[in-house]
Amino acid sequence: MRLLLVEDERALGAALGDALREAGWVVDHAEDGRDGLRRGLAGQYDVVVLDIMLPGMNGYDVLKHLRAQEVWTPVLMLTAKDGEYDQTDAFDLGADDYVTKPFSTPVLLARLQALARRAAPERPVAMTAGGLVLDPTTRRVTREGREIQLTAREFALLHHLMRKNGQVQSKAEILENVWDSDYPGADNVVEVYIGYLRRKIDTPFESRIIETVRGMGYRLNPVPESRGS
Repeated sequence: MRLLLVEDERALGAALGDALREAGWVVDHAEDGRDGLRRGLAGQYDVVVLDIMLPGMNGYDVLKHLRAQEVWTPVLMLTAKDGEYDQTDAFDLGADDYVTKPFSTPVLLARLQALARRAAPERPVAMTAGGLVLDPTTRRVTREGREIQLTAREFALLHHLMRKNGQVQSKAEILENVWDSDYPGADNVVEVYIGYLRRKIDTPFESRIIETVRGMGYRLNPVPESRGS
């Protein structure tokens, strides 16, 4: 799942971003209100975490502009306990949740997961492809009834491929959706993680579900190929 974090305190933003990535989120980080608004209008996010006191444009103005442009992405507001705005102001302007600093990171992560689930009722609780089942709520993956243990990044990669089931995804598209938009490394990290996934969801079984489309990228094949074909 993809999240926009708009937070100007660098230490807090870095720590929170690391915790979110460890939990499997793809995080874009903006450090001022205008950049946060630009990203919020241009990107497709599951949740926005929005600080109130920001340079350039405060969080409430960012929120007002997002809602005025009919961007209904769930927004969780962050503010200091002694801030001039209160919880009522946040909800009146269209926020979906509100957390006061300092906060418990595990509690914040749980509330973000709840917001993402409520925001996408049209998505099935579990996604399936060729005997492979991924439940984004419980983060449980099975194939033919056998549970498969994945790391947070492997889960994020598989989740993206299953959301695009049957569609070819280039390395650039995978990097943008599974790694951060400003990921500084080489795109061969995608090949490495595709290899990790294959060893877990293909190798133990009689058919291949992850397909390489030469010169284009990767996709999940809804009708897995037999190893003998």
